[in-house]
Order: sequence, then structure tokens, then C-alpha cells
Amino acid sequence: PTRRSSDLQMDVYNAFLHGDLSEEVYMKVPPGFKNTNPNMVCRLKKSLYGLKQAPRCWFAKLSKALKNYGFVQSYSDYSLFGLCRGRTQINVLVYVDDLIIAGNDKVALTTFKDYLGRFFYIKDLGVLKYFLGLEVARNPEGIFLCQRKYTLEIISETGLLGAKPATFSMEQNHNLALAKGEFLADPAPYRRLVGRLIYLSVTRPDLAYSVHILSQFMQQPREDHWEAALRVVRYLKKSLGQGILLRTDNDLSLEGWCDSDWASCPLTRRSLTGWLVLLGYSPVLWKTKKQQTVSRSSAEAEYRSMAATVCELKWLKQLLGNLGVRHPKGMKLYCDSQSALYIAQNPVFHERTKHIEADCHFVRDAVTDGMICPSYVSTSVQLADIFTKALGKVKFEFLLRKLGVRDLHAPT
Repeated sequence: PTRRSSDLQMDVYNAFLHGDLSEEVYMKVPPGFKNTNPNMVCRLKKSLYGLKQAPRCWFAKLSKALKNYGFVQSYSDYSLFGLCRGRTQINVLVYVDDLIIAGNDKVALTTFKDYLGRFFYIKDLGVLKYFLGLEVARNPEGIFLCQRKYTLEIISETGLLGAKPATFSMEQNHNLALAKGEFLADPAPYRRLVGRLIYLSVTRPDLAYSVHILSQFMQQPREDHWEAALRVVRYLKKSLGQGILLRTDNDLSLEGWCDSDWASCPLTRRSLTGWLVLLGYSPVLWKTKKQQTVSRSSAEAEYRSMAATVCELKWLKQLLGNLGVRHPKGMKLYCDSQSALYIAQNPVFHERTKHIEADCHFVRDAVTDGMICPSYVSTSVQLADIFTKALGKVKFEFLLRKLGVRDLHAPT
């Protein structure tokens, strides 16, 4: 057999009609059905579109078919199934009725597709190129993911195709949380725009902070918030095809970068957590999130940020283990707070740590077990800084280059 890594996309026709009902469900007799007894009803044996049980029944039937073939369902992601037989490995990722099938043996993939075809009416869409708005391109350097078509739709919908592009997404030292402008008469366009930006940030780490700020005003957006959202769209016009490159020239090691902005919210005084996870040289996970409690010091805020990043590192390590990627060595974690590093590495009880919840101190256990290797990094080269505050053009572009964010459609 030809052992070459390939990924395919499959689509299941009328997926919800395949599900078997495990409970009694009745429906009225459909129009046009000849029935002499008006009191009779139909009992469903198969699921129908519109039933609340339909998605669950469909996934249960698909899962059963995959498990009978030998697949194992991942505990890290229930929509991921893996099969390993000798040197052959096949992975299936499920999203409703769309399947991504990846494997290293073309003959085994063909056999598996024939097996699925015996149970479901499946359309083979060929090599993965476009999936749920994500565009996939390949070259010897790696796999490039972007949402250029989706970005163009956003710009066109807001009527900014002819607008002047912005060089970075949000003004420095903004004060959007304390804006006093007029409320929008119709907040629906703002909510729709921010909702689309949230999905766009799946492949755009540069939008994480901006989207986090704008999404806080969905209930009652003001004119200032709308203008800030339009600035993000003008920034998108500058970088239409920007995305992430999953490079081939790396050792698949995991490393995390975490940062926080202490008491950054002027309304609640809660701190902001930003973290990034790199797989080799490629960004795979990132997030900007407001912390759930008020931190009494910047060291505490940084330590909470470390705890959130360790959670993601442990989850990603387990997920990659299901895909056959092992990480026997400790995962690096970079932080720019010496105080937070001391708290993580030295289990000393004193006034500055006694009020921190116990669930944060599992970072110490991870360090002791050798799973996490924390290191200090200067704030000037802290990659997670882009997720905690609005930066100027120079610093913003510098961190984007360090993150490995690319734009294949940019002029050379």
C-alpha cells in the first residue's frame, strides 16, 4: 500500500434520517395518507428533521458504526475517532453530517470509505480544501488555514470595500468600557458583526483581544462601540488572506505563553488573561478572557493566567496523544512575572498566596511532576502580550511575525 498522509472530506446525505429512535415518539398522520380511522397516529421508528432527538440519534448511529470498525472515541474530543492497526492510522473528525478523514494508507482509506457507504449515503468531496468557512491550502512548507472568503463577506456586508484600511485593529489606550455615546437604535447589525468576528478569530490570533472587548457590549452597544467594530473591519481589509501556517519543519513539541493585564476592566476591576499554545512553530490555541475573580495583586493575576494555560496544555497533550503524538518531556511555559513563577515553583504559604483558591495550585503539582517547565521571558518579547492589550503598530506587527501569522495573498 501507498503510505502517504492524506485528508479527505465526506458529506452524509439526509444524516438525521439515519438515526434510530430508542423511545416512543408519535406524529400525526401526514396529509394525503388514506386513513379510515381519524384517531390513529404514526409511531416513528426513525428520526426526522425537527425532532430534538434527531442529532443525538444520528451521532449515536455513526459512533456505533465507527466503533464496530475498530475506531476508539477520544475522551478529549468526543467528535474525534481514531483507528490504529499496525502502521496504519486513520482519524475521523465529525461535525454534524460532515466528516474529515485523515490517514497514512490510501488503500485503508478506500476500504473504510466503502464500509461507510454500506451504512450511509455518502458523497466524497475529495481532498480537504474548504470546510465550514475555513480554507485549506498545502505546500511543502505545511498546511495553511485562513478564512479569506468569509472575511470578504464581512467587509462587503458592512459596506467598507472602498474604505481606507487600518494598520492595526484597535486604538491604544481605548476607553470603550466607559463610553458615554448614544445607544444604537438597532443593535442587530452590531451583534451580527461581532458574532461573525468571533468565528473569524478561529484562524486570526490578531483579532482575539479586539473581539473580546467588542463582545462585552452586545446587550446595549453605543456609537463608540460600533465605530470600534468598523475599525476592525477596516483592519481586515488590509489583511484579507491572513491565517496560520501549520509548519512541517517542527518537532511537534508543545509550549505555552501566558500573560495578564491586572485590573484592566474599569467597571469590575477584574484582570484579563491571555494565553497562546504553539505546536512547534505554529500557533494552535489562543484565547483572551476576563478572569472570574478580582485579583489582589499582579502576581496573583499572572498566576491565574498560568493555571488557565496549564489546563489547555494538559488537554492538548492528551488530544495529541490520541493522534499518536507523544510528549514524554516537560512542556515549556513562558511567563513574564517572576513573582508568579516563584509561587508556582516554591510551595511556600504566606500572606500573598493564602487567599488564592486551591484549584490554582495544581500548577505546582504539574511543575513537580515534570509535566510543565516554567521559564521567565522578558515582557518585550512576550508573545501573549498581544492578547491582553491594544498595541501600537510596531509592537503589533512584531508580535504577529513572531506568532507565525502569514498572509499568502499579500504582495511580495
